[in-house]
Amino acid sequence: MENMVYTVKVGEGTPAGGGRPAAGPVYRSIYAKDGLMQLPQEIHSPWDFFSGAVKKYPKNRMLGRRQVSDGKAGDYVWQTYEQVYQKVIQIGAAIRGFGVKPGAHCAIYGSNCPEWVMAMQACNSQGICYVPLYDTLGQNAVQFILDHAEISIAFMQESKIKSIAAILPKCTAHIKAIVSFGDVPIELKREVEQLGVSCFSWEEFSTMGEEIQELPKKQKDDICTIMYTSGTTGEPKGVIITNRAIVAGVTTTEHLLKLTDKVVDEYDSYFSYLPLAHIFDQVIGNYCISKGASIGFWQGDIRYLMEDVQVMKPTIFCGVPRVYDRIYTGINQKIQSGGLIAKHLFQYAYNYKLGNLMKGFKQHEASPFFDKIVFSKIKEGLGGRIRLMLSGAAPLPRHIEEFMRVTSCSVLAQGYGLTESCSGCFTSIANVISMIGTVGPPVTAVEARLESVPEMGYDALSSAPRGEICLRGQTLFSGYYKRPDLTEEVFSDGWFHTGDIGEWQPDGTMKIIDRKKNIFKLSQGEYVAVEVLESAYAQSQLVASVWVYGNSFESFLVAVVVPEKQAIEDWAALNGKSGDYAELCSDPKARRYIQDELNQTGKKLGLRGFEMLRAVHLEPVPFSIDKDLITPTFKLKRPQLLKHYKDRVDQLYKDAKMGTAQ
Repeated sequence: MENMVYTVKVGEGTPAGGGRPAAGPVYRSIYAKDGLMQLPQEIHSPWDFFSGAVKKYPKNRMLGRRQVSDGKAGDYVWQTYEQVYQKVIQIGAAIRGFGVKPGAHCAIYGSNCPEWVMAMQACNSQGICYVPLYDTLGQNAVQFILDHAEISIAFMQESKIKSIAAILPKCTAHIKAIVSFGDVPIELKREVEQLGVSCFSWEEFSTMGEEIQELPKKQKDDICTIMYTSGTTGEPKGVIITNRAIVAGVTTTEHLLKLTDKVVDEYDSYFSYLPLAHIFDQVIGNYCISKGASIGFWQGDIRYLMEDVQVMKPTIFCGVPRVYDRIYTGINQKIQSGGLIAKHLFQYAYNYKLGNLMKGFKQHEASPFFDKIVFSKIKEGLGGRIRLMLSGAAPLPRHIEEFMRVTSCSVLAQGYGLTESCSGCFTSIANVISMIGTVGPPVTAVEARLESVPEMGYDALSSAPRGEICLRGQTLFSGYYKRPDLTEEVFSDGWFHTGDIGEWQPDGTMKIIDRKKNIFKLSQGEYVAVEVLESAYAQSQLVASVWVYGNSFESFLVAVVVPEKQAIEDWAALNGKSGDYAELCSDPKARRYIQDELNQTGKKLGLRGFEMLRAVHLEPVPFSIDKDLITPTFKLKRPQLLKHYKDRVDQLYKDAKMGTAQ
């Protein structure tokens, strides 16, 4: 595949004019050169994937969770496709028995579990739109969605019912019932029912419906789900996704995996921990179901995530960059703490295998010997059976992608997509090593082009085309629910404007380099692309997280940094400092050390003078979803961060100007 170009041009670029910026040529995947991928005629909705798998693989394990006894989690316990189908039909019948008709809306609220998927499939069976709610949403957001989406029945984790009861008086116009994934304490049941809303345990509700002789027909253009994106500002936006978009997302996923001989089959197992309220896990889960594979769920506690992986031993693992960064950091710490001989052996094995991958060898061919004696320990940390790893939600740093490709004994593909594009719209091909650092070519269901962003210096018609990524095709959403103004804002001439900045590579792959909205201008007129800087500074092994901020009335940048605990403790030991982690973070000399190291990293990566940090605050408490500082996929929520650290930021600017920042 050396020197291969993975796109074909199907439309010419257009110059700026009429108040619109220039747009680059239109491209498709080389694998869709004669037209966008055709969807299977026999599949009209995700329900067809599930019901078809039930017929083919009735006795296969489908959904599993760890059995908890005396507060201790044991092995996974599984339900077969046949067993899940029977429960789904019961739940679907109960929904219809409650007077909820096809096209109405039901919510699903809670962390990933078998009941979550069964509630989703029950809605699919009846042509009812399901509305996922992130497990981490606050009461105001939950209230807004229940009301805005006109929810009839809300399925939820038992632990969520009490908080829902508190807001029910404000949103009883549409909601008829609450159904727990488990049991319901009698006092809580009474509290909910006193508000005029029925409340059921999972088993109670599943026995309520009468047998349905015929399921309603589904059409490809029917709404399958409305997925509310938490975003970084303002109220949630409801992204309308049709059956067609989900089917297209699943079909393109299968096509891409065929290119690397990693098509999922009924013997595979997928570990589900990324939020089911996020499109990434939805599409991968539906794909696994379509192939009769098994889906095992985590316990819902990040502390036991890797333990769950090791017990389940999945063959498929999906992650966001933050998760892979944690795996990378953990492995590196173990390597550095090992003996000199072990470190040299690891580095030799790493360089040898990377060299073979660069020569075009496939993952399993590059170094079977070192895979067995060096890298097998890393593979065992992920359960020992992983053969396919996928990364999405944000760009995966090049050094981490390379590391995982070399050491995991598994192929890894990085993709780019949004809720609005129904997951991946660009995906790299796992065994093509030249695609490291990119998100690959467009998938076979979309066309893509770049649009110039003059104020950021991005030109879609230059020899190195850069600009806002624009998409059209079969996987795209149908608009924002009840928000035609927002829909019109992102669609122009049939193109969806993603807000992300990309750069076409010579081989037709795309590299994500910036975010259109995450720029600001410093007082001297310099534009700062903040995500580029954060990505650069995050390459330092001293930091776990970093948020860079620039006030438009100031000429320099400051940052809040969550340092790696071990890095601070190592510095303290070398410098005769004592105290716990939080105390060390408040030490002026520790701040100066971290700031200097980050700026050194920035210089090595080519950052300019005004992009360096003039002051930093060391934060011992990680940015968390609970504090509303990051999204469920670990993206920074900038307005919330600024509000939370406003006093600190003001002090950083004051200290820097007085020359006292340390």
